[in-house]
Amino acid sequence: MARYLLLASLPLLLVASSVPAPAIVGGAPAAPDSIARAVVLIVGSRGNFCTGAAIARDLVLTAAHCVLPGADYKIVEFEGREPQLRSVASVTAHPKFSLATMLAHRATADVALLKLAAPLIRVEPAALHGVGFTVAPGDSFTVAGSGVAEHHDGKSGGTVRAARLVATGRPGTLQIRLFDPATRGEKPGLGACTGDSGAPVFGLAGGRPAIIGVVSWSTGPQNAEGCGGLTGVTPLTLYRDWVTHTAKILGNEL
Repeated sequence: MARYLLLASLPLLLVASSVPAPAIVGGAPAAPDSIARAVVLIVGSRGNFCTGAAIARDLVLTAAHCVLPGADYKIVEFEGREPQLRSVASVTAHPKFSLATMLAHRATADVALLKLAAPLIRVEPAALHGVGFTVAPGDSFTVAGSGVAEHHDGKSGGTVRAARLVATGRPGTLQIRLFDPATRGEKPGLGACTGDSGAPVFGLAGGRPAIIGVVSWSTGPQNAEGCGGLTGVTPLTLYRDWVTHTAKILGNEL
């Protein structure tokens, strides 16, 4: 299966522009405010960008491979139409995350928390799904990301878009695979793409959206390299306790 890490190079236009562009391939619509207000853009000093979700006003959940050591990271927040860079005070990746394991296309603890230097102004933090959550084939989820809307077009990223995808294969506690129910991964469809790493995946808890995992990888149709086929998710099933415990250490009660 062809997979790749969903980091993207950040064109200067994205930071300088006052009007961000769309995200998520396949013609996905803009995400509803109930989801979009929690989703943030993460930019790195090496020129890459990813997606994250605010789970408190000064705490962002994302994928560990988005925030590797050796770079500085900031959050892009839009005040009106102008982007502002917010400082990240600390990055904490899950201690069992292994980049080598991920590069070998095997599941790993691809989750991390970013503690911000000051609270974000415009976010509405998202809730985590409760414990004991299970996934069955055919279950439906919403992926919301800030990545590119056109594969290989870094300038098409920036605005939060959402895709309704369903679980396929044998969902487990290490990995969940999602596809567009209209194309079933056989033809180009909705799905995560470059820049959507770390994007939150929402299920429903008590009728309200709650995060069940983060995006880690994608494929093109029929498992080819690219986007619009499968969207690979690292579920929080095994890592939720780590997230809440680490958040508490960082000063956040979730």
